Amino acid sequence: MAEMTKDKLLNDLRLVINDAEELLRMTADQAGEGVSEVRGRVQGRLQQTKAELAQLQEAAIAKAKAAGHATDEFVHENPWKSTGVAAALGLLIGLLIGRR
Repeated sequence: MAEMTKDKLLNDLRLVINDAEELLRMTADQAGEGVSEVRGRVQGRLQQTKAELAQLQEAAIAKAKAAGHATDEFVHENPWKSTGVAAALGLLIGLLIGRR
């Protein structure tokens, strides 16, 4: 559930960044010192946000890979425990489905 929320948040953030970039492109011909200053600040913040988003994405990928490696090691070191857990989960799910 938390992963789905994180994914949705990341996707929403990407959409906001894309919309902000489009808005900056559309207002590029607007004149005025205030507009230029705000546009510069927004561009800087967008670049910073993109970099932070990339770092978060890399961290999430690294965590997922580490979890996968840990699971793989556990299964190789404890094949009978892994088989027993999988069988128990399968039986439990089968019982729950059979009750409906």
